[in-house]
Amino acid sequence: MQMPAPDAAALAAKPELVARLRAALPAEAVIDAPEETRAYECDALTAYRCPPLCVVLPGSTEEVAEVLRICHVMGIKVVPRGSGTSLAGGALPTADAVILGVSRMTEVLETDYADRVIRVQTGRTNLSVSGAVEEAGFFYAPDPSSQLACAIAGNIAMNSGGAHCLKYGVTTNNLLGVTMVLMDGTVVELGGAHLDAGGLDLLGLVCGSEGQLGVVTEATLRILPKPEGARPVLMGFASNEVAGACVADIIRAGVLPVAIEFMDRPCIRATDAFSGAGYPDCEALLIVEVEGSEAEIDHQLGLIMEIARRHDPVELRESTGPEESARIWLGRKSAFGAMGQLGDYMCLDGTIPVSELPFVLRRIGELSEEYGLKVGNVFHAGDGNMHPLILFDANTPGELEKCEEMGAEVLKLCVEAGGCLTGEHGVGVEKRDLMGHQFTAADLEAQMRVKDVFDPLWLLNPAKVFPLDVSGGRGAELAA
Repeated sequence: MQMPAPDAAALAAKPELVARLRAALPAEAVIDAPEETRAYECDALTAYRCPPLCVVLPGSTEEVAEVLRICHVMGIKVVPRGSGTSLAGGALPTADAVILGVSRMTEVLETDYADRVIRVQTGRTNLSVSGAVEEAGFFYAPDPSSQLACAIAGNIAMNSGGAHCLKYGVTTNNLLGVTMVLMDGTVVELGGAHLDAGGLDLLGLVCGSEGQLGVVTEATLRILPKPEGARPVLMGFASNEVAGACVADIIRAGVLPVAIEFMDRPCIRATDAFSGAGYPDCEALLIVEVEGSEAEIDHQLGLIMEIARRHDPVELRESTGPEESARIWLGRKSAFGAMGQLGDYMCLDGTIPVSELPFVLRRIGELSEEYGLKVGNVFHAGDGNMHPLILFDANTPGELEKCEEMGAEVLKLCVEAGGCLTGEHGVGVEKRDLMGHQFTAADLEAQMRVKDVFDPLWLLNPAKVFPLDVSGGRGAELAA
């Protein structure tokens, strides 16, 4: 992976930049010592690292606006950062960029149960949004596996999903409005506490834009009443292909579970050892959950288990109570951490049509053999959002490059099967050079023109999303 050479003028301007930032923000909100900025040199895609010019941690929309005004005037690049859980290098800094983190911005600003909305600062973690409303019987639906740590800012940037997105949708389906600061410090309001805003769908444009258009500081989110109940069923199968066929049949039957999660043998063994979930000894595992009244749950699970039996399951286990349900989900929610005990891995997130699951899983297995790298599959099977984890040894020369090459082949496979490069992790730097495989030159040009409008100097989140050979030099004429 290539990154652009750092701007010498920006590096030389560091003393003046830090002085201006310290004059505008509380002293503890500006970090420039090399040993302290090292904590921000990467996100969860730890294979790539680069210490930033400095780090700022503003506490309000006004402070974010002031930081961006200073950087805009000085021509300094800015990398927005939520909690740093991006798996695609979305918050990877460059040596001449300022990291702008929102981790101090965690307040609940307004809660309206009658209209079912909550407004929060975007440094607040995903899980704590539900925590703020659970006593009133509400919850926030998107639930990424990193929900204990990931920030709403990053969820909006990458349009994150989660295990329950099959029924409730991803972030864009639960986002009603944002307060966003443009690169020149202008504060804009998009959407609000209502279902749809008039005019252009700018909110839909911002959600999933990966910090390329502005820094989102506040968000108005949809909250929902908790369902009467929920119950998962555990299904073990003799092969990945059979499990994939079962998923396709469930969707084809018109049943809408709240979640369908998939794990293969390497992931099953790792997560069971890690969490003690009591998973069966099988090649592939599905967790299918439905919710509603007891009668509704019984009816839906009856249909789903009937479909599962047609595929000769190794095990078919319906949860008998809250403790067993929590244990079943503990294994799935612990999957990424559990796999990390086996070694280094790269987590992909291409999407495919559900009908293509058996073929794509078989082809991933073949690629694993061809490259000599083990793969653990864990993903949101209901909406075809794949998460193959390619294991490698970062200390062995050439292994990272081999892993990247195999990952590129898997993502190309997803596109060729009728899907796309990313379902919820974003493009970042990980998939940047694959964008031409999904989009034509005209497509990429149209997307870059949108960025031209919001960020003419191309200072926000440099070297992300767009291949350098088509975006290099963009904004340079205006900067000059």
